[in-house]
Amino acid sequence: MRRKKQVIIPNLTIEGVAAEGKCITRHEDKVIFVDGKLVAPQDVVDVKVVRKRKNYIEAVPVKFHEYSPLRTQAFCSHFGTCGGCKFQHLPYEYQLQFKQQQVVDHLERIGKLDLPEVRPILGSAHTQYYRNKLEFTFSNRRWMTQEEIATDEKITTPQALGFHIPKRFDKILDIEHCYLQPDPSNKIRLTLKRYAVEKNLTFFDQKNNEGFLRNVVIRNANTGDLMVIMIFFNDDQSLIVPLLEHLHQEVPEITSLQYIINPKNNDAYQDLKVNLFAGEPHITETMPSLDADKPALQFRVGAKSFYQTNATQAYELYKVAGQLADLQGDEIVYDLYTGTGTIANFVAHKAKKVVGLEYVPMAIENAKVNSEINGISNTDFFAGDIQHLLDEEFLMLHGQPQVIITDPPRAGMHEDVVKMLKKAAPNKIVYVSCNPATQARDLAILSEDYNITAIQPVDMFPHTHHVENVVLLELN
Repeated sequence: MRRKKQVIIPNLTIEGVAAEGKCITRHEDKVIFVDGKLVAPQDVVDVKVVRKRKNYIEAVPVKFHEYSPLRTQAFCSHFGTCGGCKFQHLPYEYQLQFKQQQVVDHLERIGKLDLPEVRPILGSAHTQYYRNKLEFTFSNRRWMTQEEIATDEKITTPQALGFHIPKRFDKILDIEHCYLQPDPSNKIRLTLKRYAVEKNLTFFDQKNNEGFLRNVVIRNANTGDLMVIMIFFNDDQSLIVPLLEHLHQEVPEITSLQYIINPKNNDAYQDLKVNLFAGEPHITETMPSLDADKPALQFRVGAKSFYQTNATQAYELYKVAGQLADLQGDEIVYDLYTGTGTIANFVAHKAKKVVGLEYVPMAIENAKVNSEINGISNTDFFAGDIQHLLDEEFLMLHGQPQVIITDPPRAGMHEDVVKMLKKAAPNKIVYVSCNPATQARDLAILSEDYNITAIQPVDMFPHTHHVENVVLLELN
């Protein structure tokens, strides 16, 4: 079989950062995308074409002629292989610039929207150790470096406990030190791996769907609470109990130690039973109130609960949403995609009533508990598919909203939900988004009846391409 001839395009200058973590350059009439962790704006490179499409090319660098003056030293030894923190070779100030531009580009190009001046992006106070949740995967086939592959030496340590290699479900990069979550996260992971290797416990085989150890989830809170959830393929108590006892002894800071048995062909565990081994079934996060004179809010976070993974920056995000809503105390507020009711409870003391809607029933139960432990009595929470739950009958039963706050998943709002927002016709809509592209699509429809009066980007995830954006819409 004849091999395809490699196409090399020489001496290209990387122009900037595009969406989804890619960098951009051009050759003749074609746009060329290159993985952002491999290059930096102002690098001069030769690239190899790996995929050619009608309107663009995907390529990888094969030779560097000049390195960008923007580059800074990456702090993590896994940089370039791990799929996370792919922009750590760029100064944080520059990361904020391209995230701000990404928001503007999406709103203007996708939404075709007339925008007010976009406020300067709010950067994260912490650019390392800022996450409160990480999930690691056990594997019997760790990712091998090119140096290891090139040697004839036998691999004696094939096990890994770390992250998936991008676009490879069956290969896991073994992590020595991760800069995303504060201590004792690294200690927990290394303790588990060391014990498992010493006791000859089987690491999971993603291809054949077999093996004892599958995943571990580590969650920490700003109160000092620490949760570890071990996920096993089968329920072998003779192996589970000694492992968990050892972990608890080695890391006594753990306040919630739980486990899940997952015999399925995928890693999803939201539908599986959680077993409490030691400590409490939850951890507690705190967040300052929107009103400085009010006590801080408490949020209980269970094994399956959603909570913003950058808790410090989540407060800044919710504060923006609350300030843009500018509640006077007599409004009925709807909080769509409320999750565990964080935004709903955050703004409740400023409103007459807050109605939270969410499609995950367990999250709604957590939202009710969070209202209860904070002494909040003016919230109502409802579970169901929002595109079916939010209809005219619902509005009649629970009151016409003067303000709607919506914080949908990356896919944005369903078209029926957007149409229903227009029918509900609140005076204000505060749209919080983790994906400015789908936000732009929804805003284009809403802009028929609403003016966009404020835009505030917020960076929740330093060294990644992700950016949050909050938009205020006011009824024409």
